[in-house]
Amino acid sequence: MLVKTIFAGFGGQGVLLMGVCVATAAMNEDKFVTYMPSYGAEVRGGTANCTVSISTDEISSPIASSPNYVVAMNNPSLLRFQHIIKPGGYIVTNSSLVNVELGRSGVTQIQVPGSDIAEELGAMRSANMVMLGAYAAVSNVVSFQSLIDAVGEVTGKKKKELVEFNIKAIKAGHDNAKEQIKKLESIEA
Repeated sequence: MLVKTIFAGFGGQGVLLMGVCVATAAMNEDKFVTYMPSYGAEVRGGTANCTVSISTDEISSPIASSPNYVVAMNNPSLLRFQHIIKPGGYIVTNSSLVNVELGRSGVTQIQVPGSDIAEELGAMRSANMVMLGAYAAVSNVVSFQSLIDAVGEVTGKKKKELVEFNIKAIKAGHDNAKEQIKKLESIEA
C-alpha cells in the first residue's frame, strides 16, 4: 500500500498543518511516511501545499507526481492539481471557496463547505480541520482515532485550548464527507 496526498491552498489556511497531522497519525500507526512542504516566499496569502506519502513499506520517492488524493482549499489549488490525480482518485474541495468546475473525468470530487462549517462552529480559522476530517472520511488512510490523537499531539503543544475545538471541527468535516459519499453511492446504485 502506497498512498500519496497533496494538501493545497493559500498560505495561512493551515494546509501544512493538515499534512503534519496526517503524517503524525500514520507514524503513530507504524507506517512509513514522507512529508514535503512547499510554499511561496510570501507565505501568508501566497500558495502553499504539501505532499504526504504513506506506505506499509519503505518509500522510494516522496514526490507525488500522481497522487491518490488532493485536498484543495481554494480555486488555484483545484486548477493546479486536478490533472495530476491518478485515475480513480479523489479530490476533496472546500466548496465554500472553490467555485470552479472540475475540469477532468476519472476522479471523484467530494465537495465539503469547510469554511462555512467552521464559521458555524464559531472559528473560521478551523476550516483546515474541517477539511482534514473530510479527507479522513474519504481516504481511510489512517484511522479516525489516530488522526484525532495526532491533532492533539501536534496542536496541543502550542495551543492546548484549541485541541477540543479542532476535534469538533474534524468530526464535523468527517460527518459531512460521509454524507456526501452516501449521496454519491446512492446515485451510482
